[in-house]
Amino acid sequence: MIMKDKKQGLLIVISGPSGTGKGTLCLELLRRQKFVKVSVSCTTRAPRPGETEGISYFFRTREEFEHLIKNDQMLEWVEFCGNFYGTPRFAVQQLLEAGYDVVLEIDIQGAHQVKQHYPEGVFIFIAPPSVAVLSQRIHDRGTESEEIIRERLAKAIQEMNCLSEYDYLVVNDEILNGVDKLQSIIIAEKCRVKRNCPYFKGDIK
Repeated sequence: MIMKDKKQGLLIVISGPSGTGKGTLCLELLRRQKFVKVSVSCTTRAPRPGETEGISYFFRTREEFEHLIKNDQMLEWVEFCGNFYGTPRFAVQQLLEAGYDVVLEIDIQGAHQVKQHYPEGVFIFIAPPSVAVLSQRIHDRGTESEEIIRERLAKAIQEMNCLSEYDYLVVNDEILNGVDKLQSIIIAEKCRVKRNCPYFKGDIK
């Protein structure tokens, strides 16, 4: 029987251009790793039919959300279409302290905010094998006009200039290979001396 590691888990921030397969990679990682969780986001919008407090979202009033921001309780947040959305610190911290690794799949701006609040996180940039491959993937969706696709590709190139702000680069050429890389990163991070030193106090003379 595999026992859960009682040490504090890792906060794993995954971001990159649209169309690189971030969501698919995260889903496969969650399927493989039983002790990896996705944090529940917080929002000020009203619950939709079938949504559950604490599972779908943490639903808060605008005043409550603004209070969380003011008290540094949001790792990242954004206002969109008149509502606030973001990652509450308390939800992430509860999972980390329980020994779970927590995945945040967020955009570049959100990752930048998280790094300011939680620099000890593991920041992973997902990139396509090339801009040409990314273009083909977006075209294959068949859901967007040529103008929108050009805008997406231009934004992707701009976002890839932020690569130096991340700890790791995963080129998503093939899903299973990409998830193997994510798992290897998690293993490597758990073996870092700085994450293990407290557990050897008193043992080293």
